[in-house]
Amino acid sequence: MVITERNHPFRYSRAMGRKREAERNDGVILAAARDVFIEDPKAPIAAVAERAGVGISALYRRYKNKEDLLRTLCHDGLRQFTAEAEAAREQADGWEALAGFLRAVVDADVHSLTVHLAGTFASTPEMIAEAVRAGTLVEELVRGAHASGRLRPEIGASDITLVLEGCAAIRLPDRERTVQLRRRYLAINLGGMRAGAGDELPGPAPRPDELNWRWAGSRQPAGRDGGA
Repeated sequence: MVITERNHPFRYSRAMGRKREAERNDGVILAAARDVFIEDPKAPIAAVAERAGVGISALYRRYKNKEDLLRTLCHDGLRQFTAEAEAAREQADGWEALAGFLRAVVDADVHSLTVHLAGTFASTPEMIAEAVRAGTLVEELVRGAHASGRLRPEIGASDITLVLEGCAAIRLPDRERTVQLRRRYLAINLGGMRAGAGDELPGPAPRPDELNWRWAGSRQPAGRDGGA
């Protein structure tokens, strides 16, 4: 092969280096955005750039506006949720599959974004399809736990949503203590979810419309400023 400027190995090496650097920067920006918007969903996009230690132009090269960044954050969280549910399906014991799934999602802190950012951006068709898939997987895990005989018969998939959101609401300045307390209260919830755990539960499980109202106010995609 004739080596030219176009196919020179140094050119390829530089391109790969730039790609890796861009991926690292994107990871830093997303991690910073997650922290900023969990602390204050109304924070401007400039606060994300400051937390990430990058220029605002670097952020806008990746995301059109704040809403675009919020969508990316929440879609990433949704994908992780689905991946944990898919992995849990491999567990033969239905109760352990559900319990292990809940522990994994709580440790990943997926629902903090849901709790803080519900209704602040317009969902894409891809996100909606992913959410439907996630709901189907949770229903499957709940059915498996019921079949094991170890899950209270009155527990439904919508109960799982609020259990996870309740754990995500626990947030202290000390991150290690936050993780410890979330695991503690998930364990308490799991104890109460076991068949024969105690008195009859007050009231039925939440209906879908009682949970989905939070997303009804999602705005249409905004311009470059995105409300920032």
